[in-house]
Amino acid sequence: MAQGTVKDFDPEQRQGVLLLDDATEVAIDAASVQGSEIRDLRLGQRVAFDLADEDGRKVARGLHIVTFS
Repeated sequence: MAQGTVKDFDPEQRQGVLLLDDATEVAIDAASVQGSEIRDLRLGQRVAFDLADEDGRKVARGLHIVTFS
């Protein structure tokens, strides 16, 4: 599982961006958090996830919170 930091997240849209440690941006969309207990993500929060390629972009799937700060 990959890990990254929340760069941006809109709880109403359930979309945002994660930043990997190598500065690669990964999209978060509703399907990433659908069915999980995650309702909100905060800037700077660490999450673990599976990486998927969708239409030429990296997308996070199966998000799990690593830190709650």
